[in-house]
Formats: sequence, C-alpha cells, structure tokens
Amino acid sequence: MPSIREKQTKNGRTFYEIQVSRGRSRSRLTSRWYPPEGWSKKAIDRELTKVAAEFERRCDNGEAISRAEQKEIDLLQKQEATKIQSLRQYGERVFMPAKAVTISENSRSSFQGNLDRWIYPAMGNLRMPDITAANISALLLDMQARGKAHATVIKVYTVLNSLFKMAYLSDVVPKNPMDKVERPKQRKDEARTIEAEAYTVEEVQHILSCLEKEPLKWQALVRLLVDTGIRRGECCGLQWKDVDFGRNTITIAGNLCYTPQKGVYLDTPKNSKMRTIDVDPAVIALLQQLRLQQAERAISAFVFTQDNSPKPMHPQSPTRYLKKFAERYEIGDLHPHKLRHSFASIAITNGADIASVSEKLGHSDKAVTLRMYTHADAESMRRASQIFREALKKTAQ
Repeated sequence: MPSIREKQTKNGRTFYEIQVSRGRSRSRLTSRWYPPEGWSKKAIDRELTKVAAEFERRCDNGEAISRAEQKEIDLLQKQEATKIQSLRQYGERVFMPAKAVTISENSRSSFQGNLDRWIYPAMGNLRMPDITAANISALLLDMQARGKAHATVIKVYTVLNSLFKMAYLSDVVPKNPMDKVERPKQRKDEARTIEAEAYTVEEVQHILSCLEKEPLKWQALVRLLVDTGIRRGECCGLQWKDVDFGRNTITIAGNLCYTPQKGVYLDTPKNSKMRTIDVDPAVIALLQQLRLQQAERAISAFVFTQDNSPKPMHPQSPTRYLKKFAERYEIGDLHPHKLRHSFASIAITNGADIASVSEKLGHSDKAVTLRMYTHADAESMRRASQIFREALKKTAQ
C-alpha cells in the first residue's frame, strides 16, 4: 500500500506526497499530487485514492523510476550522445530509448513510424549539428506539397520538435533549429474540403434511429460513444467490473491499444486519468441485455468482445464497423472521434460548462477542450446574439 502524507509548499499550497516501497534493497519512489483549489475533502480523498493506486501500478510495472535512477539515465544518455554523428544514430541510440520511458506504447509506435517513414529518409544521414531550419522546413513543405493530411504533417513537426529539444538540452547541437521553424498551417484547399468535425443534434438522432436495426452489441457500443464522448480505446477496454448498474455509471480505468510491435494490449487511460462518468439509463439497459447475451456464449471480463470469443474487441473494429454502417444508411463520414466531437459540441452549444465537459472527456487541460470543440455554427452564433440581447434588456429594466 502506498503511504500518503499531506504537506505544504513554502507559499502555503497543500499537496500530497505519495510513496511506494520497492523492498529493502531499493529506494522508495515518490510522487506529488496537488489537488485543485476549491475541492471538498471528500472529493480530494476520492481522487487521491485513484492517483495513489495508479502510481503504485506504474511502480509495480517498472514505469516509474527514482530521481537517482533518472540522473543515472540522463548521464548515460549524455555520454552516448557525444558519440552520435547522424540524426538516425541519435534517434535510435538516445531519443527513442529515452522516449520509451516517458510516453505510452501507442505514442512510441507513432513516433517510430514518423521517424522511419518521413524523417530518416529526408535527413537521417545528416550530422546533427549540420541540420538547419531550412532542412526541416523543406521536409514539412514537401509533405504538404504531396497532399499529406495536416494532422500527419503536425505529427512529424512534433517528433522533430521533441528530438531537437532533447538534443539541445544535452549539448548534442549548439542551437535548436526548431526555434526558427514555424508550426505548419492547414492548407487553404484542405480547410475548404474538410468535413464538419461534429454532427448536429438532428444528425445524431438520425444515426441513433438507424442504429435500432443493428445487432445488440453495436447498439450498445455506439450509444455509449454518443452518450459519453469516451475514446474508442476506452470503450473497447471497458470491463464489467467498471460498470455500476445501480448508479448508472462507468469508470474509465483502461485504454485498449494496438501497435504492430505489441499487438492488442490494455494500457492506462490517456493522460493516466481514471474517471467515473454517468451514463443514460437507456444505455445501461442495453449493457444489461448485452451481459445476459454474452453469458450465453462466452463469459468475458470485457464488455465488448470479438464474435463468439471472450477476447476483447480489436480497438480498430469500431472504426471499421462505423464505416460500413455509414455506407448502409448513406450517412457520410462516420468514425468514433467524430462522435466524441459531437458530444462536446452539442453539450457546450446547449449550455454545459467547459470544466464539466473537459472532465467527462478526460482531457488533461480545459484548453484542449476549448481548442478542439469551439464550433461557430449558425445556431451557436444565433444563441450567442440572443444571450447578449437578453442581458442588455435585463440591465435596462
């Protein structure tokens, strides 16, 4: 069991120090958690229990290391970096081994894929100190000229930004060339052709109407995505122990992922943020029916499984299903993340506060919610004008 101590910073802010013992021969691992201001003691205790359990799990799995161990790793990386000549050598010997400790397996696979497909072919053989902002800008512009999606270009930019920041801080390069590279902007033609990122209320109602003709498993899964805005992997990673039928809630405690290197595996939620969220009783009723149906075939710990198997559903299955579903009912582009966008857009447009929506979506920061889900559609603008006019009338009375 982790030990927890309440402490205060020099300026009087309260925080909690969580320690996990690794046996007599190894030092304790320590983490700090700062509760948000204004939280009640009950809310703090509830969240602190989750944070401590998650930190203990990371320690048990070797995902957390002590400060002394981190210093030793940093020293070895710095020594190894002095031997590096090319960008490829630095990426393979220093950058990716270091990232493997701090990012999820899914992110690691994405980083490696962008290095192999885009970065190494373009400048892998160049010496690190010789790479300029012009080299990097040329790669990003070439990707845009070849019609690559804006999201793909941004991912490559992000990898390069992280790589050169690490190289600069460890004195592999005398200056960071990324300081002079502008973050790529979306092409005008791409911005014009891209579909709306969220459905309207009427469009969601049409999707739900069509869904009534589908198998029970898919009714439950899609309704859950629509009603909660959870991520695809969080839905596929949901287990029966995480469903509270009495309180109509689910706890997001896992994220089912897939990488070519590791296959399908259960990871922690994105941002390592467990959360309990309410669910429409009608959706809970579908889950109850699904559990009875599943018990007749193959009992599983997971809510959504492969056909006639207790194994969890592949995390890419919802995307493939929704594509075929959209074709059958002529709905257009339909994928899990668009349903997530729709949940946030509709909730915020109809008066839900950003903090509540952000918490339910599991975002690390409310700014992420604002950046992703500020949709200035005609209805939103009309509502904003109406609120403004009503406020003026109240003041005048």
